[in-house]
Amino acid sequence: MPTSAAAPRTRRDRHDRPHRHESFAGRPDVMLLRSVLVYRRAWWEILSGLFEPLFYLVILGNGMGALLKEDSGPLGAGYAAFIAPGLLAASAMNGAVYDTTMGIFFKLRHARLYEALMATPLGLLDIALGEILWAALRGAAYGTVFIGVMAALGLVSSPWAIAVPAAAFVVALGFAALGLAATTCMRTWQDTQFVRLVTVPLLMFSTTFYPLSVYPGPVQAIVRATPLYQAIELMRGLVDGHVGPSLLGHLGYFAAVLALGLLVATRRLNRLLIH
Repeated sequence: MPTSAAAPRTRRDRHDRPHRHESFAGRPDVMLLRSVLVYRRAWWEILSGLFEPLFYLVILGNGMGALLKEDSGPLGAGYAAFIAPGLLAASAMNGAVYDTTMGIFFKLRHARLYEALMATPLGLLDIALGEILWAALRGAAYGTVFIGVMAALGLVSSPWAIAVPAAAFVVALGFAALGLAATTCMRTWQDTQFVRLVTVPLLMFSTTFYPLSVYPGPVQAIVRATPLYQAIELMRGLVDGHVGPSLLGHLGYFAAVLALGLLVATRRLNRLLIH
């Protein structure tokens, strides 16, 4: 007896397939491996992002620090030691943010990489996590090199500094998630210019170069809420040996930022690539 023609797909059947892409296949390592293979011949591009905070450390730490007197307040003769943890946190931020903005924008809007990945078993969460992990490793690498430079210059005063690379990885995870979420909202290359419009003020006003006490009370509350301030306080605590419950608060802050960034990024990718 001849078989009948296949029944048309129902509304429910048609919606089953996209759900596969919204799921988690447990393979973010595939995206991570891809990034490693792509950048193995472009290592100079990764290292270039480390130079800016090192220049700040040398020029401001040694230059301006030499002009400050020991009685000039908390920044006195140890100005280089004061700004170094802030620049370390900024280097982790830059490594994560620029990788998940400029690089991701090209893959998303021009290379159409993620559209091609929709034909694989990978889910959107795999893609987002893989990209965030790579950017976080880049940020952690900057932090590791920077703490090595600080140690060589005698700017590390606590054995807790050995935990800085792990802390830089956590910080970079948060910034990478924010960068990916922001990139999914960008439409043109001109939109990427807003990245520096955010990162530069964060660098200048998040207590990188002067203490929080210079601000009036209401402004202090705003500064405390910024992610770079949270990162700087975490790094200063480890480098100076001021380890306490407050550091757990900074780590919790970045855990919340990571969760929020992942949620926004996966929903935006779902809207851009599937629906």
